[in-house]
Amino acid sequence: MSRRLHRVIALVIAASLLVAACSGDDGGESQTTPPDSSDPGGESVDTPDGADDSTNDDIASDEGFAGSIELVLEQESGCEQTGHECMLPFPSDALTIADADSATGRRVALPLDHMPAHVDGTPVDPARQNRADGFSPGSAGLVLIPGVDPQGSSLAPISDIARSLDDASGSVVIDATTGERWPHWAELDANSTDPDRRALFVRPATNYPDGHRIVIGLRNLVDGAGEAIEPTETFRAYRDRLETDVAEVEAHRPAMERVFSDLAAAGVAREELVIAWEFTVISTESLTGPLLHMRDDAFAILGDAAPTFTVDAVNRDDSDTYTYIEGTYEVPLYLTADGSTGNGLNLVGDPDLPEVNGLFASVYRCMIHDNTTAAEPGAGVIYGHGLLGTRNQVTSAGPRLLAEHHNHVICGTDLIGMADEDVINAINALGELSTFHTLSDRLLQGHLNTLFLGRLMRHPDGFAAHEAFSDGDGNQLLDTDQLAYYGISQGGIMGPVTTAVSTDWDRGVFGVPGVNYSTLLNRSVDFDQYQLLLDPSYPDKLDQAQLLLMIQMLWDRAEGNGYVNYYSEPLEGLDQKSGLLHGALGDFQVANVAMDVMARSMGASAVWPGFGEGRSSDVEPFWGIPRIEGYPFEGSATVMWDSGQPVPPIENVPPRNGTDPHEDPRRHLDAVEQIDAFLRTGTVIDVCGGAPCISPQRS
Repeated sequence: MSRRLHRVIALVIAASLLVAACSGDDGGESQTTPPDSSDPGGESVDTPDGADDSTNDDIASDEGFAGSIELVLEQESGCEQTGHECMLPFPSDALTIADADSATGRRVALPLDHMPAHVDGTPVDPARQNRADGFSPGSAGLVLIPGVDPQGSSLAPISDIARSLDDASGSVVIDATTGERWPHWAELDANSTDPDRRALFVRPATNYPDGHRIVIGLRNLVDGAGEAIEPTETFRAYRDRLETDVAEVEAHRPAMERVFSDLAAAGVAREELVIAWEFTVISTESLTGPLLHMRDDAFAILGDAAPTFTVDAVNRDDSDTYTYIEGTYEVPLYLTADGSTGNGLNLVGDPDLPEVNGLFASVYRCMIHDNTTAAEPGAGVIYGHGLLGTRNQVTSAGPRLLAEHHNHVICGTDLIGMADEDVINAINALGELSTFHTLSDRLLQGHLNTLFLGRLMRHPDGFAAHEAFSDGDGNQLLDTDQLAYYGISQGGIMGPVTTAVSTDWDRGVFGVPGVNYSTLLNRSVDFDQYQLLLDPSYPDKLDQAQLLLMIQMLWDRAEGNGYVNYYSEPLEGLDQKSGLLHGALGDFQVANVAMDVMARSMGASAVWPGFGEGRSSDVEPFWGIPRIEGYPFEGSATVMWDSGQPVPPIENVPPRNGTDPHEDPRRHLDAVEQIDAFLRTGTVIDVCGGAPCISPQRS
């Protein structure tokens, strides 16, 4: 995290924790009082009790009722009735409605009145989440089971994911669309001090496929004393086939019978279950629709031309070996007003697809080393900056070494939405999460800006045609036939998005990366400062756990978590994509486990051996990730670089012992050599001599 960012946050905290929302115009959508029982587009819908799910109408118990029970609902109407809280378990199809017009046949319908609330009593507005036709492909299953003992209940820990597929596992996750058992781990929220409100996460080890129906069952759970944990009365009514006189419960019974049937097919007896539920994963159309629409519309406007650009400065660095070129370029704008921080998508027609609203002047910075000549023009690289950073990081250590030693011309832009200028909006959003969509909306424009930068680097009338990118004799220094992506930290998290949807490049190197901020944030020291802003606004840790999963639904449309599945199966009309992941063992800022999930979801293979003796807490390091057997290897790959720091904790807390190795791999020339080979050819070469990859510790 930059020093400036620390200063900004410190000033905000000192000024009575500036948490009032300060978003700009977001296209006119109400953020606090959407119409009750209606969707964001104004269409009348039913309450989210699953009663209108026609796909369940023919599902009934084979054995009939075993008895009856006098049931008084613990939750109000419209809630997920099987758990201890209205919105738990989450995600759940009980919090959706049928929608014949959506790709999944469902639409999310989180009830405003039951959303976690700000300390002032205002519930978080779910209007944007309710546009989706399913939930995040990387969502944890979140449930409250007071007093549960994960070890005594045979729940698979993060260090032994293989156990989640054992017949004795206390947690069972099924891709009900295919019948496949799904690998996962379970963990209690280590940030909570209240055992009665401590969240239990069931996290997928690989992201779920778009549009699939997922079933989660927890069975034979015990508390710390080894005593059996009993289900809620509502769940017992379903499990034990006890008839009730509660219409809402009976309306949802066919859906629950389907859940029991799916679990039975996986060998789970219904009488063992303490709780079980289902949810639908968002479809590809709903997830990628806004960004792909913006891409297609903007490039149609551009046509065959290069984006219009300026060159405003050409400077030499202090060593007089690099040339820095800076300027602006025009991109169609899909945000409201002038597109500045705090503005959301310009949604004036289709409820999900923004309309163009003029032009946006995006900024860029490029770097060329003196080793680049007209005889050997440099291969183009788009650089993705770190957390809430700027284009100026294109001249930081990693890309400088790549330019110096391997002849790359490197350009970057501010990834607006999560750039330096968005710090205040990020702070405001954590103080009032109803405005969070302004951050994720602006990120979509940031990705479009990056795509247009790529076109400038590929088009013969783009940068290559300007004298600033040529030698003194007018010969171009930029090879327009070569382009790839290189991003570090936030750039490694976000780079999979633009690479997955790009029509100009197909490869990316993602340094110290991971996916899924709802998994990452509690595991990152970078979130410490932001936690100080979140806590006063939403002080309950269980509420925070729910809210992180809910805002992940918005982030997914602009974060790698929503796009890593498209590396094993590219989006329609695009070539095969591939990525090289470089991790730092014990990373303080981006958790190693998030990189593992990224690798599995991407279909990556592991450089092996991946760890030295005793350098992993996992029973099987890189579980579920194939090992590379020979080199050069073509395809996506993951590499763990070890600079001797302690192995990270297995709880959802950050590493804090030793020295943060986050910057170590990018500075190691062996790693840079491997990066260069992948950017140019898409192949992975062995730079570690058949041994674990070791990087010197940064001094």
